[in-house]
Amino acid sequence: MTPVAAYDPNFCYPVKELESARVKLVPFFPSQHAEAFFAGTREYPEIYEFLPWKPFASIREVLKTAEDIRSNRNEILFAILDKATVSGGGRPSFAGIIGLLNTSQPNLSTEIGFLIIFPAMWGRSIASAATQSLLHWTLDPPSDGGLGMRRVQWQANELNVPSVRVAESIGFRLEGTTRWQRVVVEGKPGPTKPGEDKRPGRHSMIFAYCWDDWEDGGGGKFLQGINRV
Repeated sequence: MTPVAAYDPNFCYPVKELESARVKLVPFFPSQHAEAFFAGTREYPEIYEFLPWKPFASIREVLKTAEDIRSNRNEILFAILDKATVSGGGRPSFAGIIGLLNTSQPNLSTEIGFLIIFPAMWGRSIASAATQSLLHWTLDPPSDGGLGMRRVQWQANELNVPSVRVAESIGFRLEGTTRWQRVVVEGKPGPTKPGEDKRPGRHSMIFAYCWDDWEDGGGGKFLQGINRV
């Protein structure tokens, strides 16, 4: 695996570490994070219920998925470090992953996804804190260290209640539901068409935070709680 110092995230925007009083987001480095990610998820196949991936059967599968993301310049994967807990080396604990996808520089838009929090870290509002850090980076103007985007999207399977709750609690605006948006992996929950029981579908709830939502107070309401550093 490529050493951290030589690893290129290959994202269409310059990448930096994102840090608040609660979490730190660093690029997902396979040599540093793949094995720990596999260890933190391998006993919990249920966390993949609403994700496009099946449970990873090996570190090799984790590495392949990480490389698939890295090879797409419109996607970036971050490791979430929880500053409220520390690992054996005294560093913030690796708590999960989050990232951006469907990023468009010409349209100044992106989507938050790839969100997995290790079950051992549930109940600590880590998903919300990590999402807020990404929102600040993407929607804050360049003068404040952000990318100055106009739209950040969040899609949630309408059956995925926790994902919907996170979006609503942070202040994403529901724009509607796209019915039968995609076919999901066989064995995952979803509505089916008669005669096609092995090809379940998905109705996706589309949420968004746009620049005007952010400037009208969306960004400011996080500042006290997130305490960016």
